[in-house]
Amino acid sequence: MAPTGTSACPGCGAVLAESGGATHRYLTSSAACFAAYGVVSARAYEDPARRRVHQLAVDAWAVQHPGAPSRVTDQSVALHLMTLYLFLEEGVEPEQGPALHRSMVARRIAYEHLEPPADRGDVTVVTPVSATTTTEHIGAVRLWAKSAWRAWSPHHRQVREWVDAWRGRGSRPRG
Repeated sequence: MAPTGTSACPGCGAVLAESGGATHRYLTSSAACFAAYGVVSARAYEDPARRRVHQLAVDAWAVQHPGAPSRVTDQSVALHLMTLYLFLEEGVEPEQGPALHRSMVARRIAYEHLEPPADRGDVTVVTPVSATTTTEHIGAVRLWAKSAWRAWSPHHRQVREWVDAWRGRGSRPRG
């Protein structure tokens, strides 16, 4: 149970001070968690070194807050898992994330709904938002991304199949 004046994010489970404010339009989170993600994003845009790993934060936050099943949320989860795979398993640079996402959308692959894991990872936005130096931030974002990717391990095979389909190898996944 969360301490008084705090609440657990319905997406990632992070316990943060309660706050009013905006939430994402289709991903499920608390206002406080969305605000913390905004802080991480703002810091990335202020610092070129943090910006280089920012796509890892984008992907980790998205897959920890998958939202209700729909074509939009299913595609979102798929694309973010695919780039996490490419970054963490194949060594692709996170800076390539936006271009990769545009390419993945252009392939028009039908992404099936993946049942989100009950545990979305033991590292959340709280870790990078608490970082005080650029080096700590970069390490925290990498740790967060690895944790989020591991949480979806029951679906790694499907993610690899989507990556193969995007690359034009293998059969097109059914959606």
